[in-house]
Amino acid sequence: MTFYASFTRAMAGLTIAMKNESTTFKPANWQSIDVSAKPEAEMRELIHVDFRVLLPKTDLEHYRQDIQPNLPWADHHFLQERVSGQPINPGWTWKTWPWGNSADKFRREGEQFSHSYAERYWPKYAGFLNDVGGAIPDDFELSRVEANRGVRYQYGDLNDVIDLLVRDPGTRQAWLPVWFPEDTGVAHGERVPCTLGYHFLRRHDSLHIYYPIRSCDFTRHLRDDLYLTVRLLLWVLEQCQQRDPENWSKVRPGMFSFWAGSLHCFINDYRKLFGST
Repeated sequence: MTFYASFTRAMAGLTIAMKNESTTFKPANWQSIDVSAKPEAEMRELIHVDFRVLLPKTDLEHYRQDIQPNLPWADHHFLQERVSGQPINPGWTWKTWPWGNSADKFRREGEQFSHSYAERYWPKYAGFLNDVGGAIPDDFELSRVEANRGVRYQYGDLNDVIDLLVRDPGTRQAWLPVWFPEDTGVAHGERVPCTLGYHFLRRHDSLHIYYPIRSCDFTRHLRDDLYLTVRLLLWVLEQCQQRDPENWSKVRPGMFSFWAGSLHCFINDYRKLFGST
């Protein structure tokens, strides 16, 4: 695993690897759509990419400059949807995403997406409300609705992960899944999440995060995915500090570890970045 002093250096290293080490791959399907006849679906790909960055600060502006995500979209999306506490789908911020017109093509039944990050962060009541943008009205009594369940137990959510960290700071079980069993084998034929989940691990006075992702678009998604994960770590750390200041006030962000099964760049984007192949 490669260590970088900053995300700026990580992106520079990945750019060099994408140019010099990637191989050509032509998928038959992309986002559950047959692209076998589309030459523009060809991509340059790096597989099993991993790196680490030590997070030196809690200052969000530092990471905005270091990662350079799509702003203000990434901040609006994170605060209004991902950590809203509600299983919002489709939400609103996709409309202001730079590739929102492309995302709109994947809305399905009831004008919702097959999944949203807000649903996966807050899955207990996801799916029961299919209007009002998937948001739960303020005056709605959740006690009237039975929470979603797994094989034996009620679903957990991001709030439960935070409760666990506060209750047992040394836990190895603080995992927030984004890939759910319903995605396995893609039996439903719809889009499935790129992110697999997030693992939070506190050791001494550092809170580390491991971020595995099955597939990531190098030019359109990577910077946003990195930034939104850093924001999630900082947000979780802040929540822990608020709930238990005595045991969490001195804790700082630690190591950011990333793994991608497929880090890819579509051929037209590759040519814009590096010239002809």
